Amino acid sequence: MARCAPIPGIQRTQRQLETLFGEAVVRRVSYSSQQAGVSALYPGDDQLNLPPDKYSDELRRRVAEEASKVSFAETSRTIGETTGAQVGKRQCEAVTVSVAQDFEAFYRQRSGVATTGGEDELLVLSTDGKGMIMHPADLREATAKAAATAPPSKQARLSPGQKRQRKRMATVASVYQVPRYPRRAEDIIGDSREPPPRPRVHDKRVWASVQQDAKTVIASAFDEALARDPEHQRQWVVLVDGEPHQLNHLRAMAQHHAVEVTIGLDFIHVLEYLWKAAFCFYPVGTPAAEAWVQEQALRLLNDQTREVAADLRYRATQPALSSKARENADKCADYLLKYHPYLRYDHYLTQGYPIASGIIEGACRHLVRDRMDITGAQWRLDCAEAVLRLRALRSSHDFDAYWQFHKLQEFKRNHLARFQEPERVLNA
Repeated sequence: MARCAPIPGIQRTQRQLETLFGEAVVRRVSYSSQQAGVSALYPGDDQLNLPPDKYSDELRRRVAEEASKVSFAETSRTIGETTGAQVGKRQCEAVTVSVAQDFEAFYRQRSGVATTGGEDELLVLSTDGKGMIMHPADLREATAKAAATAPPSKQARLSPGQKRQRKRMATVASVYQVPRYPRRAEDIIGDSREPPPRPRVHDKRVWASVQQDAKTVIASAFDEALARDPEHQRQWVVLVDGEPHQLNHLRAMAQHHAVEVTIGLDFIHVLEYLWKAAFCFYPVGTPAAEAWVQEQALRLLNDQTREVAADLRYRATQPALSSKARENADKCADYLLKYHPYLRYDHYLTQGYPIASGIIEGACRHLVRDRMDITGAQWRLDCAEAVLRLRALRSSHDFDAYWQFHKLQEFKRNHLARFQEPERVLNA
């Protein structure tokens, strides 16, 4: 029986695909052109939405999820032990970077999505910073210069105030909604009665970036808030720790968008200054020190910031205290007077505003420290940003929605873009 002559430009080919169950062979037809510079088309790859590399869709997802939790070496080991696939450490890094590439586009296309809650609920924004040890090539310019000019040190331990100039700051942001929670100062300090039930936070989004600067991340936080409240009908509350550049960016962004925000200083951060001041007057760990901090904290919550600062100045002038011994008391007084406009805790409590930034502190710990500060880690910028993005998606419960969006973008990049009329193919 005579065999049909092969049709020019049409061939049967195959490719290797690493899946959760092991290596598989995908057979498909290729359509090529005699014209130079025109690559072949593989309709079978389009139908399966196969990636350019050899790793299947679900394997890529498993790698990305594992890499967001543990080191790349541990990810490679876990994949080998729990699936039929083998993915090397370097390949795990490449897959993770590839999976995270649509993070910004995902949240841009989600802008305007309705959120739950009434108009009387608070819209809360908060930002903070957390350093990460980076590869020298990926330090910011100022840090890299400082590292290059710093004299070599053979000390086993750094002196107070010394830095090794190895870190790059990641900016962490959160936006969420919460019902008002009116309470008294005594509900927080000095009262044994049970405080009112705390309302639940909802529609919370947290994220972090080591690639973008603080100004860009803060702008993204305002974009997220504006998408939720475009008409400025909610009360906006911003919680900060007092970092000057952060405050400047927040005020500038509020002015740019013509939105009224209430900026408050994290009360826990203020307490840290009070405790350091207390040890200027009382021994560490004594009941007297605790009682003094409790008394001053209650006064701050009742809008007596200037009075507390004045008392600190007065007590610090005691002859028994040297300039070194009174240093933390002076710092606390300076801090309270400098940030007095952001310490209106009596007003915040009456209006039901949050006064502690536990959510952003938790985000700094979970998004950054728990994964990025593992022993021996020295991050390259692309891998660090990718892992932060994936951890943010999982923390915000957006990973499943993101994965579907990412798969569509992969289809457009890897397959649809190769056709002359991509929209026609997409609608077919």
